[in-house]
Amino acid sequence: MSVIYILITVSIVVAIVFLIAFIRAVKSGQFDDDYTPSVRILFDDEIKKCPSKTIKVEKQKSI
Repeated sequence: MSVIYILITVSIVVAIVFLIAFIRAVKSGQFDDDYTPSVRILFDDEIKKCPSKTIKVEKQKSI
């Protein structure tokens, strides 16, 4: 029975360590998106008109 208490304690400590690491990564800007703003101009959402036909450009889905 004492093994269960040890395992629960260790798992809580590991979870807290991962939570602290995640919060530190978010605060340091690790998950900031630097790539998308630079290519956003390439994907127009407007309707482009050609002399012979109208082409509707749809927004590309991001994964």
